[in-house]
Amino acid sequence: MITTEEIKRRLWDGANELRGSMDASRYKDYMLGLMFYKFLSDKTLATYKSISGSSAETEAALIANYQKDYETAGAGLTNLLQSNMGYYVLPEFLYQQWLLDISSGEFEVSKVTDSLNHFERTIAVQEGADDFKGLFSGSTLDLSNTALGSSLNERNRNIKALILLFADLNMVALQKGDVLGDSYEYLIGKFAMESGAKAGEFYTPKQVSEVMAQIVSRSKNITSIYDPTVGSGSLLLNVKKHLSRSDQRDLEYYGQEKNTATYNLTRMNLLLHGVKPDKMTIRNGDTLSKDWPEDPSKPNQGILFDAVVMNPPYSAKNWNREELKVSDPRFETAGVLPPDSKGDYAFLLHGLYHLGTEGTMAIVLPHGVLFRGGTEGDIRERLLNKNYIDTVIGLPSNLFTNTGIPVCIIILKKNRPLSAPVLLIDASKEFIKVGKQNELQEKDIAKITDTYVSRETISGYSYLASREDIIENEYNLNLPRYVETMESEIPQDVEAHLHGGVPQANLEELMNLNRVAKESLAQYIKPLRPGYITVTGTKEEVLDSIKNSSLILEQQADLTQKVTTYLGKWWNSLIELSDIDEIRAVREKMLVEIKELLADYPQVDAYLGYQIISDCWFNHLQKDTELIAASKFHELGRKREARMVSRGSGKNKRQEQDGWTGVLVPNELIKEYLYQEENNQITELNRILQEIESSLAELVEAAKVEDSQEEASLLEALNEKQDAFQLVKVKALIKEEVKSSDSYELLHQVQSHLTKKASTTKKIRAAETELNDTIEQRILTLTDEEIDQLIKAKWFNGVEEKMTQLLVTPLNDEIDILFSLEERYNETLEDLDKQLLEMESSLNSLLEELEVL
Repeated sequence: MITTEEIKRRLWDGANELRGSMDASRYKDYMLGLMFYKFLSDKTLATYKSISGSSAETEAALIANYQKDYETAGAGLTNLLQSNMGYYVLPEFLYQQWLLDISSGEFEVSKVTDSLNHFERTIAVQEGADDFKGLFSGSTLDLSNTALGSSLNERNRNIKALILLFADLNMVALQKGDVLGDSYEYLIGKFAMESGAKAGEFYTPKQVSEVMAQIVSRSKNITSIYDPTVGSGSLLLNVKKHLSRSDQRDLEYYGQEKNTATYNLTRMNLLLHGVKPDKMTIRNGDTLSKDWPEDPSKPNQGILFDAVVMNPPYSAKNWNREELKVSDPRFETAGVLPPDSKGDYAFLLHGLYHLGTEGTMAIVLPHGVLFRGGTEGDIRERLLNKNYIDTVIGLPSNLFTNTGIPVCIIILKKNRPLSAPVLLIDASKEFIKVGKQNELQEKDIAKITDTYVSRETISGYSYLASREDIIENEYNLNLPRYVETMESEIPQDVEAHLHGGVPQANLEELMNLNRVAKESLAQYIKPLRPGYITVTGTKEEVLDSIKNSSLILEQQADLTQKVTTYLGKWWNSLIELSDIDEIRAVREKMLVEIKELLADYPQVDAYLGYQIISDCWFNHLQKDTELIAASKFHELGRKREARMVSRGSGKNKRQEQDGWTGVLVPNELIKEYLYQEENNQITELNRILQEIESSLAELVEAAKVEDSQEEASLLEALNEKQDAFQLVKVKALIKEEVKSSDSYELLHQVQSHLTKKASTTKKIRAAETELNDTIEQRILTLTDEEIDQLIKAKWFNGVEEKMTQLLVTPLNDEIDILFSLEERYNETLEDLDKQLLEMESSLNSLLEELEVL
């Protein structure tokens, strides 16, 4: 089975290799469009096989049967396919037919164009097939575009290569577990990163989308969801992933997109994720120019949805080109129209208008909407007075590819009591830098959503603002007004500088030390005077005392045992997985449980432990569980596959097998755990080789020192680059030297090193070849116990140590703070005065001496 990660890697590598100089934002339409057509063709064949009862064992036989039945039944067969899928692809226009043409040397781009055009014509006359109409329109997939190749032959070659990229992927089989959909989403995201500013029209960063989806999906009884600026559809699909299977089956998807190519991308994306055509209503249009969708049973009234999500264009200028009035029902709530120069609140009000009474809305907007005045201030005041704003989440800057500005997520609800406070979360400092972009980690997303659920005030992170707070701030929601920024620098204490000592107040602010290490720390704290202390002992002594205290040792033993039990429990669940659709639920439960487990230790940041387990999933578990779900664990552990490497270049570039590698068990782990002695012998040989090479390098450098004995004896033995000795030259020079002479000894030394280097290198290669061959054979005969040992090491190696380290890291950090304060106030003003007097005295003495001279 091919895993999601392997598909992602292969397709993206292929995209980079094939697109050449074409802009990523344009190339995506071709690649994703043809990938989708492969899905339509595979789905047609799979449906035909099901309804016809065909027993064809090969795809070629199935296509032949389909062709034969179509010639006999004609419209009867296509009508049956249409009623089952909402579309069909005729035998002669299947993606598989392109592949046959390629293999026979008869491929032409025109055949692809004919196939896409026929699909468009077929769909155009079908009732109820709107979701497929225009998907391959010329404006989206123009196969005559010279960017695909300056000549017809070049375009033929490039499009053929792109078609072959999907040749062996069974798109229908890959729909299970959303493998296909996730791969498609991954490609959209990668193209967005490559497209830079052009990505804003079709992509919301996955981590931002995830925050919105996790919050919105907590609403009860979600049966409909709407995205007025739908882009690629990722927001809709992310919400879907967090709903139960029964809710997913009944979910109605609505979306609107202005850009036609992106509108097509949306429909493809939803269909690939298994959304049925009758459950999706996507429209190509301008959201703000005219209200949509309207309720067919209530003229001039908009449909209300259980969930609304959107990431609109930021501060869109000239949005009101239709000269809309405040009487437009979407803007009646605000009482005024948003300014024509900034469309942020126009989008917000549109979404809010379509939000059901019990629903939840999440929208991404620039921070300016929180504090700008004028009509925007009036709108914000009206929304707050009606208490529609539930939560504001400030995010880091530089999350998006199309803008570096910080943005916020605003959560709105219509059924909030007027007395309910507004939750303000400042998550702007919770991120890591990946390349040029900032990214939220899994732990950051979990912290945001947990705070949203608990609705608690956390110092420096969140605040529950009452109506009185908001009025006092004149309806300004700028986050720094409510959430105090945590000062990284501890304020200076004047008295401590004057008289010495660490302020007692600073000591009391070291919360973790006071919570779990107060007694251990107390023996190193000495009072100086009221309100001030000094620290005795070294930093290492204090830290060792705390680490070895009974409480910390008990915590470490207790946590180690709990983590071991936790990993053992989830080990059994993971190796027994039999359904790929269960993986997401297992992952989420595993992450929640580690967070709950760590909550028992007051000094530990449970979200750091959450990230440790999340990293386990990212590094290995996601891929391996997909494999396990399609096979039996121990049988999979004894499987191997060819290790393919690229050789040659240009026209001679080719893939060749270079041994075998374990499908589940890495060869390196087998070497490390089951062949330690052999591995150690190779390590020792490499150490010897390194020593020889180091000695030779020293002699090379010595030979280049002018007027040295080494130069006189060895310089002629160097190669042209003068960076290595040549054995042939060394042997020739030895013959010319008198035995026991200095030159003879130096040359003999070089010869000995070169000979030993050659023999050691030969031994290493022979030993490595023998060991690799042994390991490749050993994969096939691994015992169940060995597989367990090796996969536990692969998945969870070091997890217990990392978790227990979380107990002492915060204590170590606070000890550093304490000793930095001790150093800060170590020298008093009196000490400095004395030093100044001593320096002044020394200077005077020097001046007197100068006068005498």
